[in-house]
Formats: sequence, C-alpha cells, structure tokens
Amino acid sequence: MKKILSGFSGLVLLLGVAFSAIGAQHKPCCGMPAAPAAVAAPAAGNDVKTYAECKYCGMNREKFAFSRVLIEYDDGTVMGLCSIHCAAVDLANNLDRAPKSIKVGDYNSRELIDAEKAFWVMGGAKQGVMTRQPKWAFAKEDDAKKFIKENGGTLVTFDQAMKAAYDDMFQDTKMLREKRKMMRMKMEKK
Repeated sequence: MKKILSGFSGLVLLLGVAFSAIGAQHKPCCGMPAAPAAVAAPAAGNDVKTYAECKYCGMNREKFAFSRVLIEYDDGTVMGLCSIHCAAVDLANNLDRAPKSIKVGDYNSRELIDAEKAFWVMGGAKQGVMTRQPKWAFAKEDDAKKFIKENGGTLVTFDQAMKAAYDDMFQDTKMLREKRKMMRMKMEKK
C-alpha cells in the first residue's frame, strides 16, 4: 500500500484541499464532524449487501459489481464505492487514513480482487462508470487482452488507472452535473 500513498500523495493532497473547500469531512480539530465509526470488513462476496449504495453518488453497488471498489483503511474503516472515480474521491477525503487494502470488482466475474494486482484496461468503446474514460479491472491478463481486442483500450497498471481517475475528476464532475441536471429537467416535465 506504500506504493499507493507515494504515487498519489501530491494529487491526493491537492484534491483533499479542493474537496475541503466544498465541505469534505475533516478531523474534529478543524471544527468539522469526526470520521465515521469503524465498521468491520464484510464477509467475502457480501460487500454489496453491507454497502449497498455508493457513499458519493448513491449508485447500487450490486448492479455495478463489475466496477465496484472496497477500501479498508488502517483504522478499520471500510468504504464501499461504485467505481474507481468514487474511490479517488474517498481517498482524497481521507488523507489521515492509510488504505490497508483496495479491492475492485473483476469486470468478468464480479468477484473482488486486489486492485494493485489487477490488470487494468483504460479507454475503449464501453461506457465507463462515473467517467468519460473507462477504467476496468481484470483478475487475468488474458481477459484484459481479450477485452482490448474486442472493445479497444490500453493495458495499464493500478497506479496509472488511479492517476487517470484524479486527472479526469474535473471533466467527469462537470459531465455528471450535466447528466443530473438533464434528469431533473425530465422529471419536472412529467
């Protein structure tokens, strides 16, 4: 996990400062609420029941099991998220916690796998989850290469996929706001 922290510390620090300006949680010393109480990690395969919705966007994690992320921090806190996009938000918001493990849903099997050991595909024809630039994890390199052959994209490391998630954050946030605005307008017309 040291690799995660060292590779992204600058980006995480920058995003942490940015998110603090919009109301992200901080340590109690800053006058903000304390971090949520630690929750034990769920049993294998049960994370979509324990953490049914993504904390940041509300998406159903079982429906998006192929892109979901489960982060366990060094203080025992566990976060269930829908995608690497929302995982990047959570890592930026939790600067005082070190990730003990980061797991991601294998695109094909939907089983949780170690995010750092996964074979990541970035880009391609399949629409991403919470992002314009898709990022998919595979347990097997052959599966990742087959996906690239069928859908395009590039084989990358976890560090590269996570860096891209941070780099894409501004444009992705703009896109998501526009989508939500359009959805609200449709609802108002009914």
